[in-house]
Amino acid sequence: MKNKVVLITGASSGIGRSLAFAFGREGASVVICARKADTLQAVTEELRQAGIDVLSLIADVSVEADVKQLIEQTIDHFGRLDILINNAGISMRSMLIDTEPAVIQKVMDINFMGTVYATRYALPYIQQSKGSIVGISSIAGYRGLPVRSGYSASKFAMNGFLEAVRTELLHTGVHVLTACPGFTASNIRFSALNAKGEATGETMRDEGNMMSADECATHILRAVKNRKRELILTSQGKLTVFMNKWLPALTDKLVFNTLAKEKDSPLKK
Repeated sequence: MKNKVVLITGASSGIGRSLAFAFGREGASVVICARKADTLQAVTEELRQAGIDVLSLIADVSVEADVKQLIEQTIDHFGRLDILINNAGISMRSMLIDTEPAVIQKVMDINFMGTVYATRYALPYIQQSKGSIVGISSIAGYRGLPVRSGYSASKFAMNGFLEAVRTELLHTGVHVLTACPGFTASNIRFSALNAKGEATGETMRDEGNMMSADECATHILRAVKNRKRELILTSQGKLTVFMNKWLPALTDKLVFNTLAKEKDSPLKK
């Protein structure tokens, strides 16, 4: 990663923050962006104290103009871009019948359109460097999860988008990775939107038994180095993807039963 420039969206916490440290410690210069100035600044200071070359920029990936400016500022500062990591994301948790469609639109705008904007505007520079485009997707991009219909839709869309882009770029030397963590200890569940689009502020799962964000970032770093096509993390995640392909009806029941055990789950038999 020495002399590489890595842009990570949604890098003020969770997996994004861990990715900034993982790539930075390998010698990369990192560009991090987020919507909240205070948390972004705190991470920036931590990275600098660790001796990592960092540029931090405020941007909302759901706003096309913000993303276009983000790419332009990266190029103005470093003169190149080698790796784009589309990490910014938000979740939601509510039954479809109770959910305002605007909530799903917001999730799609951040998770999917944010990836589209960043990938589109970064692509000319990634092609020049024959670098990497990474999407931090989810097992929910392979297997629709109840009470998270909008989130699943956004990750299915991301997976299809990246697969199409990978095929378009097949003979260009550009690497495209779809990375799908399973349940990972991060802040995404704390900021998940409810049926009315309000942040829940709590998690419905035991975070202690999950893969850590740092461990997740290490796997993603290795996958980028090895220019892997796909990365599916955790044994539960791998099993879910496998079973959904070969035993979909059984997987429907298993997924329902598993998520029905969550705290305050609205799923009822």
